[in-house]
Amino acid sequence: MTIYVGNLSYQATVDDLQTAFAEYGTVKRVVLPTDRETGRMRGFAFVEMTEDAQENTAIAELDGAEWMGRQLRVNKAKPKEESRGGN
Repeated sequence: MTIYVGNLSYQATVDDLQTAFAEYGTVKRVVLPTDRETGRMRGFAFVEMTEDAQENTAIAELDGAEWMGRQLRVNKAKPKEESRGGN
């Protein structure tokens, strides 16, 4: 499972997120997408942890919490849909 973290501060870093989520278990990976054109953070991230129970606890504790001056939106990430190419 992957956690979606929305409404992030644009100053948040991968290290910041690893530290915040490490309180709930072992963090496997953090992805912090940036805008292709500007290189600026897009204001959301994806976090993977080693166990589903840890992820569920992190979601329950951090959803709606204030972090770096923003109220986080934290939930299970939806699977990426395959693009539907049109002609």
